[in-house]
Amino acid sequence: MRATKTNLYEGLYIFRPTLSDEAREKALKKITTVIENSGGTLEKTIDWGRKKMAYEIKMCREGHYILIYFSLPTNVMDEVIRENHLHEDLLRYLHRTIEALPEGEQVKFKPLTNVER
Repeated sequence: MRATKTNLYEGLYIFRPTLSDEAREKALKKITTVIENSGGTLEKTIDWGRKKMAYEIKMCREGHYILIYFSLPTNVMDEVIRENHLHEDLLRYLHRTIEALPEGEQVKFKPLTNVER
């Protein structure tokens, strides 16, 4: 039997700004439960708060941003994506694999060079 590979992921989730704190916590719990039930482990969660978006998404000009770091077997990532796609309180989400967890609670972005723009 072949062993499954586990990756470290960074997930950015943008929730509807109209959600109450309690409803947002419930929506976040729904996402983290899917990750944990799929064999993943939560590493770190950073709440960035409510921010204005560059363009309107689903009739919303603002969103509540939450960043989650988690480990997950690669063979179940499609199931997590499918569940996120069905989540009605989620405006957008993005997952990417990373090499290591960032230190502290602040995420630092590297500036773009002229070639990357």
